[in-house]
Amino acid sequence: MSQRRIMIAGTGSGAGKTTVTIGLMAAFKARGVSVQGFKCGPDYIDPTYHTAVTGRPSRNLDSWMTGRETVKEIYARGAKGAELSIIEGVMGYFDGKDPLKNDGSSADISEVLNCPVLLVVNCASMARSAAAIVKGFQAMAASGRIVGVIANRVGSESHFNIVKSAIEQECGIPVVGYLKKENDISIPERHLGLIPSVERGELAGFFEKLGQLVSDTVDIEAIWKLAEAPVIEPAERSMFTKVKESTVKIAVAKDAAFNFYYEENLELLQANGADIQFFSPLQDEPVPTGASALYLGGGFPEEFAALLASNEKAKQSIRQAIAAGLPTLAECGGFMYLTEAIEDTSGEVYPMVGVIPGVATMQKKLAALGYRELTGLAPNFLLAEGATARGHEFHYSKFMAKEPMKAAYETKGRFGTKEQGFVLPYVIAGYAHFHFASDTALARRFVEAAQQYQAERTSEHAVSSDA
Repeated sequence: MSQRRIMIAGTGSGAGKTTVTIGLMAAFKARGVSVQGFKCGPDYIDPTYHTAVTGRPSRNLDSWMTGRETVKEIYARGAKGAELSIIEGVMGYFDGKDPLKNDGSSADISEVLNCPVLLVVNCASMARSAAAIVKGFQAMAASGRIVGVIANRVGSESHFNIVKSAIEQECGIPVVGYLKKENDISIPERHLGLIPSVERGELAGFFEKLGQLVSDTVDIEAIWKLAEAPVIEPAERSMFTKVKESTVKIAVAKDAAFNFYYEENLELLQANGADIQFFSPLQDEPVPTGASALYLGGGFPEEFAALLASNEKAKQSIRQAIAAGLPTLAECGGFMYLTEAIEDTSGEVYPMVGVIPGVATMQKKLAALGYRELTGLAPNFLLAEGATARGHEFHYSKFMAKEPMKAAYETKGRFGTKEQGFVLPYVIAGYAHFHFASDTALARRFVEAAQQYQAERTSEHAVSSDA
């Protein structure tokens, strides 16, 4: 028994993985094929494209953050009902957590899932040398894992034929197609406007055009055949199995400013008894009535700072909810929103919710990027003292606190270990993005905190009524 899946890997960032991935998704979708998208690594942006093209929620596969068996489970759940899964790689094929190992890399994911791989090679300004690049990747990869090549940024069809003949002679695998440099195919800027544009369907025409361009120069039928692989069976006992019916409402900020959530984080909350209630601070919506916890994810609050600053109803609602003891998790952009203000790169200052004393200042250069192992510091409703979880950081801002604050967790990354994040009564906030599948107790504790809050409010209401 088999199922179809293919990984689109690159020789490095900028090789053209995302363009090829989305183009293939669109091309197969146009042929009536049900396609499921996946993204290797912690990236939140590319899955937004996948979801828009395929009509199915794309999912992240990260063997370092969640472990190899959980990767299989997330894949099996996501691929259910799809005829073809297309998995976009991360950075270069072998790039992951450690330069000396494959942990967290696309190569690791392809091994875990026994997945055929198409290698995207930027062939601009080269001919036979392209074969040397492919041969090097084959030498480091598991035997037979790389099953084909797509040549990107070739100058002409004749240039493609030169590259194709060299690779096929030296490497023994087919070059199944190409994209021309002159087409200047590039994904629209992956920042401001991307997510709202995708959600509104404004890029549908672009996706259709890209799918047609790929269909014109890539052998879609050959890829369909190369994608055949053994079935990955779902786990007998899934971490996503519902432990209890919904007992509490957890409010989740979801709009163009706040949208960085792993599907699995929300599904694990639901499995533990949470009813997810979305609301939009950008639309000046208050915390939903009856919410017993609040989740403010990452995103681009700095790009919408003026509007967020002017939306007093939403800010006041959050201030009041936190003051009343509402358990709150704020990650990266959500953390920035809870500070006193966001200062942009031109020095303009925009008042935010103001429950964390300090200012988040935007920089033109990256402030932090990388995986994090997190260890809880007391008191902490989410990550108990000494408990560990995994996640990542990616941000351009720096936070300047106005007064000493208790750290929420200790982070271990490439540059050592340090205390980070902040704990206020009932609030965990910081730049780290947690992956709840790295320790499912995160979701359980979050829901338990919400249940405790609900029970206390119910008890207070009963006492008030009796009085």
